[in-house]
Parts: sequence; structure tokens; C-alpha cells
Amino acid sequence: MRALVVDHSEAGPVRFADVDEPVPSIGEALVEIRHIGLNFGELNYVHQWPAGAVHGHDAAGIVVRAASDGSGPPAGTRVAVGMAPHAWAERVAVSPASLGTVPEGVDLADAAALGIAGVTPFRVLRKRSLLARNVLITGASGGVGHFAVQLAALAGARVTALVGSPERAAGLRELGADKVLTDLAETGDRFDLVLDAVGGPLVAQAWSALAEGGTIHLVGYSSGQETTFPAEALFGFGEPRSIATYGDMTPTGGELTDLLGLMAAGRLSAPVGLRGDWQGVDDAVQALFARKVHGKVVLDVT
Repeated sequence: MRALVVDHSEAGPVRFADVDEPVPSIGEALVEIRHIGLNFGELNYVHQWPAGAVHGHDAAGIVVRAASDGSGPPAGTRVAVGMAPHAWAERVAVSPASLGTVPEGVDLADAAALGIAGVTPFRVLRKRSLLARNVLITGASGGVGHFAVQLAALAGARVTALVGSPERAAGLRELGADKVLTDLAETGDRFDLVLDAVGGPLVAQAWSALAEGGTIHLVGYSSGQETTFPAEALFGFGEPRSIATYGDMTPTGGELTDLLGLMAAGRLSAPVGLRGDWQGVDDAVQALFARKVHGKVVLDVT
């Protein structure tokens, strides 16, 4: 079968290859993949995976063979695959714990946009009450950011979306952002929670805008830059502030089910900024790296 595999050469980060058919274990379902969801991190940091390995974590498709131990959805079920290994292939063997059943009325391509981009902010934002709290979402025009803005607004937060340029602000107010900024200096607000996908100097800026008792959750570092804090910045009176890392790789089935339910109810939309055929993956990767995509890249497996 055909798959996108890790390529460490200059032609990378991925290439097409013929690979062996997956052989499901007793506790795995066989899923025929119809759409794949690309993420910046897994493509930009491809050196973290072995060359030649089937790449990717997010997809959507149809169960063609249920797990032989009786767990998980039956054959014929439409499913989202989230944060599961080796997902960018025509077929994948996957644990039911990493599957979410796609309800009627939800497009499979939209379901493929969930995974990392949807589950990450969902897990972070539900850690504390956000009702009437000030929440800052950095990198808000990306896949994680689009979902984060919507989920924070659904939770009752006052949402500020921070983007890199005015062109990347389009549509964020419609998703629930109360304010859209291109420079954190544009506001004097103090934030109870910051969800940061950018890293670099912006983390230090967000720290200075953090309210007492507030937390910065670091979920990415797309800037690739270092963060430096002035010595006095890490001292303060009042309720302690904190910085929290994120690296939750536990199965995503429960969160996918919740997110898909919100999509079916019309309360959450998939931020698909680029849709195409997976034969055009090289162009899609270039567009993603050039910051030309607002939201997620979803490619059809043909």
C-alpha cells in the first residue's frame, strides 16, 4: 500500500513509498484512511522520527475490520484517528482508544482536522474554570489556535487572540474572540490563562501580562526562538503565577468523541484552511511552513 514516510533528505520531510500492509493485533482495528490532517510540529521536527517510518498522527476513515477482541467500533463505522502513530497511509492498524466515532452530519474531512490540534487545547482549557476569565491564545491563526479560540469562548472566557499579522486575523472574531491583536503591547489586560503555541520572546511578554494566580501553558514553539526572562521578571508578590508544559500522549478517544459531539451540534467548526489531494503533499507542506495556511491542512487519500 501507499504511505507517506519520513524523509531526512533535502527533498523531505515526507515522501511517498510502498510499505507493507498493517497487521492488527488482537486489540487493534483496521481503518481505511480517507483523509489525513497535517500538523506543523510533526513536519518541522521530522528528525525526531526514524527515516522510512510511516509518518503522521491524525486522520479519518472507515473501520474495515473491527478489533478481534471485540473492543471498539464495528466494521463500517466512520472514525477520527487522533494522535495515533503511522496514520498517513492507505490503511492503519490502531487501538480503539485512539478512535472517535464520527456522528452523522460531520464531514470525515473535518474530523481529520481534530487530533493534535483539537485535543491539545481541549485538554488544557478544561483544567480550570474559564467563566468570565481573561484568556490569551497566541498563534491563534493556526490549527491549535482556531480550536482554542472556539473552545475558550464556549467555556465562557473573554478571549484575546494574538496573531502575527493583520492578514492572519480574519475570521477569529466570528469564532469567538473578543479581541484580536498583532502585538501584545496593544492591550493592558491581565490574563488568567495563556495558551501559547509560539514560544520564544513572546513567552516572556505573556509572563509580564499574567494575572496573579495565572498560568501559561506551553503547547508549542513554532517560532523556534529562545525565551529569555529579565532577572526581576521571575519575582513577584501575590498569588503565585506558573508556567506549565504540555506533553500528554494518553489515548484521545474520549476527547475526540466530545469534540465530534460539539461539531455535530454546530458548536465547533473545523478550521480547514487548505484542502487538497495527498498527491500534492509537497505543496501543502510548503504552504504550511510559509505560514500561508489559516487553520489546518487536510488532504484526501486517493
